Amino acid sequence: MTTLSEKVSEKVSQSAFDGSRLRVILLLDIHEGAQQRFLEAYEHLRSRVASVPGHISDQLCQSIENPSQWLITSEWESAPPFLAWVNSEAHVEMVQPLHSCVRDTRSLRFSILRETPGIGVHTPESPRSRLQSTPRIGDGVVRHALTFTVKPGSESKVAEILSGYRSPAARVDDTTSLRRTSLFLHGNRVVRAVEVQGDLIAALRHVAQQPEVRAVEEAINPYLEQDRDLADPDSARVFFTRAALPAVHRVASGPAEPADVERHALLYPVKPGCGMAVARLLALQEEQGANDPENPIVGSTIFQRDDIVVRMVDLRGPVERAPVPVVGVTGKRTAAVLTRLLDLPEGHSLTDHRGLLSFLAHADMSPLTDRRATDS
Repeated sequence: MTTLSEKVSEKVSQSAFDGSRLRVILLLDIHEGAQQRFLEAYEHLRSRVASVPGHISDQLCQSIENPSQWLITSEWESAPPFLAWVNSEAHVEMVQPLHSCVRDTRSLRFSILRETPGIGVHTPESPRSRLQSTPRIGDGVVRHALTFTVKPGSESKVAEILSGYRSPAARVDDTTSLRRTSLFLHGNRVVRAVEVQGDLIAALRHVAQQPEVRAVEEAINPYLEQDRDLADPDSARVFFTRAALPAVHRVASGPAEPADVERHALLYPVKPGCGMAVARLLALQEEQGANDPENPIVGSTIFQRDDIVVRMVDLRGPVERAPVPVVGVTGKRTAAVLTRLLDLPEGHSLTDHRGLLSFLAHADMSPLTDRRATDS
């Protein structure tokens, strides 16, 4: 079976599905006097982490220069099992005891490209697919999304609030800026996708502190299905953990986006337990389509957590003129497989043109805002 790591294209700037091992680095700043309490909490949960499928090893380190700075580095068989765990309710509950000890955290995730064993150290040979085969070409932009649901019946009010806010200042500091924010609504689910040049966490914190953004968040609070208090650090941390919708795959025709494109987002109605399979299948189709000069899609990003799968596409022309590449079903076999993974109405299929158009009509999310840094 062909893996994504064997089909790496220069057009692919991001992927969690290349089969390579994953190195996760968690930087922590611990409150003064809480070091021993933090260590005890870590000792209590590390055996539980070790039993998570896909986990290989981890190390806990303390700075020799500043005892308040700690580092947890872990290795995983690949990115998908880590993402499945870190975005789960089990993870939220597991790390709760650490929150009272920690002032600040930052998580970094890397595919392993090369490794050099120490002299005299014997390590078993790893399959080629476990190392990222070639460097990916990026555009310097980090993509992330948040998703949450609102109370049924409040959709029109929430859409009005989210459509009318004033954009915050794009510049965060000398190295970080907010490039683009796109909001979509489907039923009672909201998806907010952001594109950041530089440090994603710094940009998100910057945006959250802006008065215009805080006013909007306060305005929609009464309509959320899940209560939150963004003034409470623990409540905010739990909300943003549960709302996180990571970008797991990205393909673009080039670093610059043409002007004549339209942005859409599709929410896939995934059958229980099939979210990762759907995202992986779409990623493979994106990679194959990126090599087609006639492909109307100039950029595509897949966001996935559990069974929430959103594909955001930038394409030339209307969606209805290119249902096959927009849905991601090049070939009858792929269409049949995706049909089995989705919860479609009885008798509907992605293998025919009528079924594709019907799917697009139901899956295409309503755009609320799409603002670039240069927008007024």
